[in-house]
Amino acid sequence: MKKLGTAVAMAATIASGSSQAANWLMLQGTEDPGSAPRAKVWGFIQPEYQYTKGTELRAGPWKGQDAVFNLIGPDLDSSNTFQLRRARIGVRGTGFGLDSGVNYFILAEMGNNAITQFGGGGAVKLTDASVTLNYIPHARIRVGQFKYPGAEEGLQAIHVFNYVNFTNITNQQLLERFFDEDGSRSGLDKEVENEPNGSIGAFRDIGIQVFDTFTTDKWEHSYAAMVGNGNGIDRSDNDSNKDYYLYWASELVFGGKKARRQGWKLFAWYQDGKRTLDYAYGEARKQEFDRTRWGLGTTYLKGKWRGAAEYISADGMIFNGTDGAAVPGAINNAGTARASWNVLPDDKAWGWYLDLGYKVLPQLELDVRYDYEDRGTETDLGERELETWTIGAQWFFNKKARAIVNYEFRDFNAPGYKSSAPPNEILDGVDDRFSVQLLAIF
Repeated sequence: MKKLGTAVAMAATIASGSSQAANWLMLQGTEDPGSAPRAKVWGFIQPEYQYTKGTELRAGPWKGQDAVFNLIGPDLDSSNTFQLRRARIGVRGTGFGLDSGVNYFILAEMGNNAITQFGGGGAVKLTDASVTLNYIPHARIRVGQFKYPGAEEGLQAIHVFNYVNFTNITNQQLLERFFDEDGSRSGLDKEVENEPNGSIGAFRDIGIQVFDTFTTDKWEHSYAAMVGNGNGIDRSDNDSNKDYYLYWASELVFGGKKARRQGWKLFAWYQDGKRTLDYAYGEARKQEFDRTRWGLGTTYLKGKWRGAAEYISADGMIFNGTDGAAVPGAINNAGTARASWNVLPDDKAWGWYLDLGYKVLPQLELDVRYDYEDRGTETDLGERELETWTIGAQWFFNKKARAIVNYEFRDFNAPGYKSSAPPNEILDGVDDRFSVQLLAIF
């Protein structure tokens, strides 16, 4: 199904997790000066269980060992596990100084995920710390560490996400991992593993953003332009390059307010920067590579129906899994090499998803999502196609608590090889994935 996605709807209420056409720039970056307190403490927890059959690798140098795609992250030790996926607490408000023209947003993560488990520094990581200045008409200024303007899955609040796991294209090419090398070095040294050198990017950066919203008739238009370090949330700035972000959204508002608002939103985004690797293409020297991402989509919410669709393009610094799909650090059966995380510095990828939901009862929503990623498109033998159908249900206990149940039908292949070749034998072992997640907001 190599078709470009058109786009159709997304989001969810800040409280109950089931709205779609929210304006995330305003909801996350501003406060209502008339009603916002100086300090509001808030947070949420997301315990979960995920399961696969744990099928081992069927071919290749690591045959018979654990397959990385059938283990549950971030630990990659088990094919079925209970864990506290996210546990976040924060404070936000307005009224710094003499007036209400300044507001702030602070959030910390304490769950078991790729934010807290990589890069050292303890089990608690600061994900957001920003201040917004609301003095210039149509040009609010936000500075600090916060979500950059971009794809809908990344920009929206995670506690209103309608599924347990992200789509393949978002998870692999937008949710950035940071490495020192491209993974081309071989051998048995521990350094060959090429593990991430800091927390996952979490769709965030440190920088400055200009943004605002204005209306024309029933349409609401939003824009954002940002400059950031391009180094995520838990790393020092390792070069002098900067990332540049652009975002535009236009929404036909049907009614409602804030995150519960119903409407039809069209959006587009772009980001561009460079990444520095210490070792790439077999050379031990610093090299710079372009990293560009862009996308467009639409969201819709009206009555019992909601949906989302988006097309995403990735050029440069393509995340490319591990050697032989083995667990990073695993030694091959011949005892000659250690599995490494890999990046394709000069390759490309693209993908899309379509997501639909319908509330059959006030407390029950049924969901279905298709997502596709074509990765490593510039090399015939390196290309991989990833398709996933996810069926799901959400049960809303109340406005601040819900349960999500998902089953993912996963089908991956290497189109440049015959079906009987080792790469496709390995990918034939990709298991379906079952997950259950609870959400409680306070």
